[in-house]
Amino acid sequence: MATIAYILLCHRDPDAIIAQAERLTAAGDYVAIHFDANAGKLAFQTIRDRLADNPNVTFATRRHRCGWGAWSLVAATLSAVEAALEAFPRATHFYMMSGDCVPIKSARYAHDFLDSREVDYIESFDFFRSDWIKTGIKDERLIYRHFFNERKHKWLFYQSLDWQRRLGLARAIPGDLQIQIGSQWWCLRRRTIEAVMDFVARRRDVVRFFASTWIPDETFFQTLVRHLVPGSEIESRTLTFLMFTDYGMPVTFYNDHYDLLLGQDFLFARKVSPEAYTLKERLGAVYNDDTAEFTITGEGRALYRFIAGRGRIGNRFAPRFWENESTLGRDRELLIVICKKWHVAKRLVARMRGVTRVPAVEYLFHEERAVLPDLGGIQSTLAKRTRHRRALLRMLFDYFDTNRMIICLDPGSLDLIEDFCADRSTTTLLEIDCEVDEAYLRGHALRTGLASDHTGAAAMERLLPTVRNAIAMESDRLRDAGFANLHRIRQAATQEQNARALADFLAVPPAVAHELAQDPDLFAD
Repeated sequence: MATIAYILLCHRDPDAIIAQAERLTAAGDYVAIHFDANAGKLAFQTIRDRLADNPNVTFATRRHRCGWGAWSLVAATLSAVEAALEAFPRATHFYMMSGDCVPIKSARYAHDFLDSREVDYIESFDFFRSDWIKTGIKDERLIYRHFFNERKHKWLFYQSLDWQRRLGLARAIPGDLQIQIGSQWWCLRRRTIEAVMDFVARRRDVVRFFASTWIPDETFFQTLVRHLVPGSEIESRTLTFLMFTDYGMPVTFYNDHYDLLLGQDFLFARKVSPEAYTLKERLGAVYNDDTAEFTITGEGRALYRFIAGRGRIGNRFAPRFWENESTLGRDRELLIVICKKWHVAKRLVARMRGVTRVPAVEYLFHEERAVLPDLGGIQSTLAKRTRHRRALLRMLFDYFDTNRMIICLDPGSLDLIEDFCADRSTTTLLEIDCEVDEAYLRGHALRTGLASDHTGAAAMERLLPTVRNAIAMESDRLRDAGFANLHRIRQAATQEQNARALADFLAVPPAVAHELAQDPDLFAD
């Protein structure tokens, strides 16, 4: 049966670390602790003294002063792994975790899970071909040497990088390695850990290389495991559940997240609020409960993609190259219909096309199967369409031989709307404000993967307010953006009010606008 040695990196809250170690070892597992050398000696001594009689606890062979993004985090991990290998010869798996992690499954479940497959669990994606890095430097992480911490010494960090660029001091990557990247929260089998440690002892050149890379905890183990272990024995995922906010910060879990966490297909979660005492107590009891049963709903990953994919509000990235492409055309007008209920927008746009003869394309940046002409391949995937958005629209204007065109966009795509409104062409917007009832919210959660057929009623009830608030926020952001040519029709408005908005949007006579507004199925689901 699997026996886990937890590699626990921590830097604060001795009482919580002690409780965590006692909880994990009570189930027969092991803990190797690295307590940051930046923390006080008294705090570390407290941990050592109170865990001195626990034979399933050991401490890293050396304490390191850890800095975010620095080699010291990897060095601390290696020190704790070294101690664990020596102290716990019966450990079959080594699980990397932090002091902010909490169990969301029982020890029995975790052991059975690890026994079920003979694989290592570690995110590892090709460093250069994947899009794992969303912002900041990429190749420069590896090909230049980093001796200063970007958070503590920002000016020196970027000055050093700039001088290396100017002087042509780029270095070669070890030729036998294919650099990988992924989350630092992994779970590896004993033989994999032993192979990594043997590699580290033999290949000091590789250690020296990673020691001066930037954020090596996202590349070191990920690269070495792929180098040493067959791909068929690697599951490229983490067993620790975490999410990020719109601002790129880790989501913090509180007392009312208990049921949500238990339903995720992970063994641990991070980060839990230091004040969430009830949550920690309840989850701690779960780990040592051999009778606990779990229903995996799977909405956690969907929530992760939903939240992380939304991005930071505002200027979260530098301008994309396509944002600087040439204009759609000064004499052209792009009419954008914005609606969360895509079927409502499609129905209205079909009628607009019929009465105005203005060409229209529906949700071309959202639906892979949107109906588009052959434009030489630029239309083939959503990624290409979005990357070359202005070029695509210019080609569509040319294809339809028109100076006016209608497209549909989801209100969540504010970056697209802002880009088109910044163009030299004329951009006119129409928001369709539909009422959303509970049935629609449930359907939307299922369609977008935020929930599944296995999501329980209680979990769904907690999820629906999040979905409703997200939809309301998108509409608020649209109106707060201050677009000059934004018109709006509302399900709660009168036909006369909606007709005026449609007339202004389409620049058509009132009679035509009234014909559109009088459609009894205008807002029908």
